[in-house]
Amino acid sequence: MSVKRTYLDYNASAPLLPEAHEAMLAAIEAGGNASSVHANGRKARALIEAARTKVGDLVGASAAQVVFTSGATEAAQLGLSPILQVRGKDVLLDHLYISAIEHPCVLSSSRFDESIRTILPVTDDGALDLPEFQRIIANRASDAPFMVALMLANNETGIIQPVKEAANIIHNAGGYLLVDAVQAAGRIAVDMGELGADFLILSSHKIGGPQGAGALVLGNKEIKPRPIIRGGGQEFQLRAGTENVAAIAGFGVAANLCTGQLDHMQKIVYVRDRFEEELKTTCKLIGNKRGPLVIIGENSERLANTTCFAVAGINAETALISLDLDGISVSSGSACSSGRVETSHVLMAMGLDKDIAKSAIRVSIGWNTSEADTKRFLEAWSSYLKRLT
Repeated sequence: MSVKRTYLDYNASAPLLPEAHEAMLAAIEAGGNASSVHANGRKARALIEAARTKVGDLVGASAAQVVFTSGATEAAQLGLSPILQVRGKDVLLDHLYISAIEHPCVLSSSRFDESIRTILPVTDDGALDLPEFQRIIANRASDAPFMVALMLANNETGIIQPVKEAANIIHNAGGYLLVDAVQAAGRIAVDMGELGADFLILSSHKIGGPQGAGALVLGNKEIKPRPIIRGGGQEFQLRAGTENVAAIAGFGVAANLCTGQLDHMQKIVYVRDRFEEELKTTCKLIGNKRGPLVIIGENSERLANTTCFAVAGINAETALISLDLDGISVSSGSACSSGRVETSHVLMAMGLDKDIAKSAIRVSIGWNTSEADTKRFLEAWSSYLKRLT
């Protein structure tokens, strides 16, 4: 007898929206190569261009600024280019500064040599340490242009970063800013012009679209990265290869729905806050000799849908297995790579005790989450804690 599943892992991948599913099926049935000049090709091209407009609208950009990729990882690699084309001329960047809490796809960027990368510290509250960042930039030995990578909202903790303030520091010093808006898009209002982003990355499957589509959004059409994939000249000659029309069409529909439904986040805030109060009560009633409950970033500005919590001494991997057997899908607070749960670099960068970092669990909710879902989690969590006492 199969266990009823409760999905609470939206930050890993949101369930596919029914409207996106329908758009994908229609695109698959239509067929055609978007680079072909015949009617089938023109129809495929029209689907891509409609999606390009919708994705641009999600972040306050025009369609001409949106470059489709296979996902956010490719978008990050494309944007993190040590050579930019600025108004038709190549500009060499001499350094890449990366906040310590970035996603692995940014931290592992291979286009900047390791010798010219610097990791930027964050505060105990999980946000970029702005005074220290300003000091680092002010004391640069070079006047050459540089790049900074700073996410808008962290995927593990949901903590929102001071991107606009950092952008002012960066641009005053002649640098460029790449913003990872993967977790923020669709959950808070995102306007890349207001943020001051020169490049912004998005992922379709984080907002209810399909996996296999993402975008690099250019802040200025006259500032472009050097392409990684060359060939037929698709995507404004920045990303060659036949476009994944079905995935892009689904991405566009999901972006459009997110753009018009940010007020839905008020419901999400209510569900999350009720969940966290009940989580505290559950842990207090059962007790745990290993340590108290810690909700990471509880007093910081964070996404409405994310709760990252920990109880020192509890093994996150064991807890995940137990919850999974009870039909609950969540993640550890740590990055999960190739099926391995590792100590979170984000929580360690925040200065949390290693026992806390190793025990963190992330619950992330979304458009299809009800209070009944969070209650099922609490029941499973309660059973797990009782087995430990």
